[in-house]
Amino acid sequence: MSSTSTIYNIFFRRNWAMLGTVFVSAFAFQLGYDSTMNKIWDNINRGRQWKDIRSKYVQGGEEDDE
Repeated sequence: MSSTSTIYNIFFRRNWAMLGTVFVSAFAFQLGYDSTMNKIWDNINRGRQWKDIRSKYVQGGEEDDE
C-alpha cells in the first residue's frame, strides 16, 4: 500500500475526516500567517506605533492599561 493511498484513506475517504482536515489545516495556516504578518508589520513600523512611543506621552499609568 503506497503512502498516498494511506493518506487518502486516513484523511480524505470519509466526508467528516476531509472536513476536519480542511478546517484544522485552515486554522493552523491562519495562526501562522497572522503571526508572521504581525511580526513583519511591527518590524517595518518600529518606532511609529503607540506601543513604541507610549512612554513619551503617558506617565505613571502603566498599571491601569495592562
